[in-house]
Amino acid sequence: MMLGLYAAATRLAAPALRSMLRSRAARGKEVPSRLREREGFTALPRPAGRLIWVHAASVGETMSVLPVLRALAAHGPVLLTTGTVTSAKLAEERLPPGVRHQFVPLDVPAWVKRFLDHWRPDAAVFVESEIWPNLLRGCDARGIKRVLLNGRISARSTANWRHVPDLARRLLGGFAAIHAQSAADAANFRALGASRVLEWGNLKFFAAPLPADAEALATLRAQIPGPVWLAASTHLGEEDLIATAHAALVANYPDLVTIIAPRHPERGAEVAELCANAPRRSLGQMPRPGHVYLADTLGELGLFFRLAPFAFIGNSLLGFGGHNIIEPALLARLVLAGPHLENFTEAAHRLTEAAALVRVKDATGLADAVRTWLAAPEAAYEAGQRAAACFADAALLPARLTGLILDNAA
Repeated sequence: MMLGLYAAATRLAAPALRSMLRSRAARGKEVPSRLREREGFTALPRPAGRLIWVHAASVGETMSVLPVLRALAAHGPVLLTTGTVTSAKLAEERLPPGVRHQFVPLDVPAWVKRFLDHWRPDAAVFVESEIWPNLLRGCDARGIKRVLLNGRISARSTANWRHVPDLARRLLGGFAAIHAQSAADAANFRALGASRVLEWGNLKFFAAPLPADAEALATLRAQIPGPVWLAASTHLGEEDLIATAHAALVANYPDLVTIIAPRHPERGAEVAELCANAPRRSLGQMPRPGHVYLADTLGELGLFFRLAPFAFIGNSLLGFGGHNIIEPALLARLVLAGPHLENFTEAAHRLTEAAALVRVKDATGLADAVRTWLAAPEAAYEAGQRAAACFADAALLPARLTGLILDNAA
């Protein structure tokens, strides 16, 4: 009943969704030349033979699933769908041969049908929390086995799903397998009726260390002779706090460079204005001692993690669950974060146990933490080594997950 109502509502919403897509394209939130992909159209032919379809919502999910995509591509063609402009740019740069990229259609029945009729995948893999009823029903109607990879579901979402238990059982119970990020996620999935739930560890623990251009790294290091620290994946509201922390720190460290890498690089001009017109990487400008520097480019976070001895990870000060604290850890960097790391509870636990994660509550606490670790470079280095060691046990996970997917594509 509820699925039928949802399908009818999304069918009626199609004209409004089409207008929304055009509006998003005008604001740079969609790729105008590829807008029809969001309605299930494609200019790409379906490759011959078995095809595995993997859907990852955005950049973070795409990064985490790259090792699995590489392993799958060794066995045949793979289709990756994503839903954001930044993830499409990442796909252009990082996808291995044999993996095609297309934007995922919005969850309108006719658009989903067009997409599935063209691609006819032999297995569908959804990453983390991508639960789109029409897409899932379309797979079920065609006998396409579906797998949820690195699945996560919060306690709040679980409570909401409990209000519609039949719907939860139908959508979640329809997965041939759910690989959960953590024991807590696994328990939540089982409570909602999922049948085969696997606890093999978090795929993000294995993600390859972010790359960096050696020449660019050397050039930037030459421009930063003094102390430096990084605030990565920041959001609106956090940059103000980081700028306040920087202002407090330059009294002790007049040559300090605070690097801010906003989660959405297109916000570079806005963030630069907040930070006294800070120089911007996207404009080819170089850092200046004593000032904030804007790392407002895509795909260079590995460069900036290597520049700084430790990194604050954003989306964690203002209550939004945090971003990937594993990325700096894999590069042997001490991690700083706010109180909200709900999206990375297991990783946070590991890092805390290793004394490689420092939690702060506000701009004052952030400034105090940065001051402490700038004054103790050897201790920061040792904490970074402990951070890297926290995730040394996940090397076999991509191969194991690849086997799971291929078993369900037979």
